[in-house]
Amino acid sequence: MTDLTLLRLDPIGVPPYSARGITEDFSLDGDAQLARTVNNVLIDLGAGEAEKFKLSITCTDQNMPALDGVKRGMELTVDCATEFVYMTEGGSPSRPVASTTDDPATRTEGAFTLYRPRLTMLVADYQMGFDEWGATCNWSLSLIEK
Repeated sequence: MTDLTLLRLDPIGVPPYSARGITEDFSLDGDAQLARTVNNVLIDLGAGEAEKFKLSITCTDQNMPALDGVKRGMELTVDCATEFVYMTEGGSPSRPVASTTDDPATRTEGAFTLYRPRLTMLVADYQMGFDEWGATCNWSLSLIEK
């Protein structure tokens, strides 16, 4: 059977008809502490560590994802469907590249390289819902990069 999504969640998997049309929303989960000096210059007082991501995955499809037994704090390896982009010349990916699918996880367009990242994340929360008459399952998974 052909995979219906680029998303991979290891070790729980992504059942057929549970992730078509997913939405992935990324935000930063770093320690940036922005402040203004007495001269009104914006500076970062953070420790300068690499930024981490928060990821929210949402979907409405025919089946539920394999979330039974998933707990807060559980580690998942996520091969994202979203492509990150960097300048090919002088650039490199900031995260490991997804490699568990037959679909290429990298491609080049002009001066840019696009790749699907592999992120090691912890489960922060998830929600599931079901519309009986509409015969649809809706779900969301909130993750924080380790």
